[in-house]
Amino acid sequence: MPNKKNAEKALRQSKARQIKNNKVKLSIYDMKRKIRKALEQNVSAEELAALYKQAQILLDKAAKNNVIKKNSAARKKASIAKMISPKKSETAAAPKKTTAKKSTAKKATTKKTTAKKTTTKKATTAKKTAAKK
Repeated sequence: MPNKKNAEKALRQSKARQIKNNKVKLSIYDMKRKIRKALEQNVSAEELAALYKQAQILLDKAAKNNVIKKNSAARKKASIAKMISPKKSETAAAPKKTTAKKSTAKKATTKKTTAKKTTTKKATTAKKTAAKK
């Protein structure tokens, strides 16, 4: 148990937040369960779209209030969308043609060496002595 008043209050607050967050997470789980059940019962596409819209709203609110992370919400929405999307029959879907990429030959680049002006120690000392005179 906490020893200080502020620690007691923090504990109460965290318990309240935990209860609230668990309710939101449970409602997300229930929504996914409703969608799965609707898919099993072959519900119309309009009803599935409505359920998906509700799930989107729920997930966006949960992400906004930091109940779940933003990417988790996006991942869950994508998985629900994948469940709902009509599956193509294998005979109707034509296999895609794969094309090989053209390989481009890399041009060899040559570096030009620049001639540096080199000053020798003798030349600099000669200049200094000439300047002193």
